Amino acid sequence: MADPAPNANVSLRKITGKTVRVICNLSVSDSQKRFAAPNAFSIAQAHFCRNAWFRAIYAGETPVGFVMLHENPKRGTYYLWRFVIDAKYQGRGYGRKALDLVIKRVRKRPKAKALTLSVVRAEGGAEIFYKMFGFDFTGKNDYGEHVMKLSF
Repeated sequence: MADPAPNANVSLRKITGKTVRVICNLSVSDSQKRFAAPNAFSIAQAHFCRNAWFRAIYAGETPVGFVMLHENPKRGTYYLWRFVIDAKYQGRGYGRKALDLVIKRVRKRPKAKALTLSVVRAEGGAEIFYKMFGFDFTGKNDYGEHVMKLSF
């Protein structure tokens, strides 16, 4: 598959039987694997969680990543469960564009007042990336990870 243009349009698309294999094969670098579960595991998890919303991240017509939310509209809670940009496509702005789309989606959801996520605070982690969007640490931990929140 050809590399997308640097200014390629980023979109979030449903994963289908035709695209699932390529999405499952997208992966972060070896040094980042301790921060994110494999996409195949996440997709399997999503099929057993009625509150999971997940999409492939595309740059133009090239799949470059994966995103998954846990959404509970009745409570108004929205959690960025997984966010992966393939190692080959990192540093090109696709992650920033994709996260912006996710935030715009959540802002429109019922009772949405914030988007939360959790990170491992370690060298090579995504803490700085999320801070660029306005996420702040809450002081809470979730399964050993530090919770961050973006209030709307």
